[in-house]
Amino acid sequence: MNEWDQIIKPRRSWFDIDLRAIWRYRDLCMMYVKRNFITTYKQTILGPLWFLIAPIFTIVIYMFIFGGLAGISTEGIPQPLFYMAGILLWNYFTECFGASSNVFVSNANVFGKVWFPRLVVPISGCITALFKMGVQALLFVVIYIACSWINPDLRVNIWVLFTPVLIGMLALHAMSWGLIVSSITYKYRDLQVFIGFVLQLFMYMTPVVYPLETIPEEYKHIVMLNPLSSIFETFKYGCFNVGILDWWGLLYSFMFMLVVTTFSILIFNRAEQTFMDTV
Repeated sequence: MNEWDQIIKPRRSWFDIDLRAIWRYRDLCMMYVKRNFITTYKQTILGPLWFLIAPIFTIVIYMFIFGGLAGISTEGIPQPLFYMAGILLWNYFTECFGASSNVFVSNANVFGKVWFPRLVVPISGCITALFKMGVQALLFVVIYIACSWINPDLRVNIWVLFTPVLIGMLALHAMSWGLIVSSITYKYRDLQVFIGFVLQLFMYMTPVVYPLETIPEEYKHIVMLNPLSSIFETFKYGCFNVGILDWWGLLYSFMFMLVVTTFSILIFNRAEQTFMDTV
């Protein structure tokens, strides 16, 4: 009697999730990362230099609009450095969210032909975005060194070592929210336009282009309901030694992340079983 090494069968339960399979398919995950780079920059002239050009143009626009016309304070931090700190995290969040929010529709042809853990796709997108963030982090360091010559009081503190944890939390927030969106929009695709609009507005609910301390007290608690606010503020506090370090805000963000990540994996697992009938 033949003994099979592996049996592939449909999942029927909400909680029937094989997370160990993601590790077994880690080579496929890295192949997706390589594919993401190639398909994005294969036929471009400047290639990965766009990783640097895009944030530089964004900094100039923010300096003109928010620092110039609106006159929003940066608490003594040089404007290019302050805006680059926000752009660095926000770009990573949007990249991870974008890689997770359209998984079913953009990969329907592949999913209909071969089985592999579908979570490999959004995870590979987050890894790809991490490489992009690493390149932009070099630009951040260069701007930091240049600004430190102008402002000798500019210095980091011990909380800058907490940055990898903040990035991990940011990635899980973005991926979990994206998985929920992907599980809904494959059936109702017009919601994709609405989600894109909401994401643009959501940036202004996050302290990306303004310090949290500039928010009036009666509205500050509303901004802190955003689980990303404490992540951005802690990063800026570690880099500039200026801002708010809110332990309760970080704990709230972490607990929010755990709950939403668990829920997103469950609903993604459920949608995975039926999406081919719709797509």
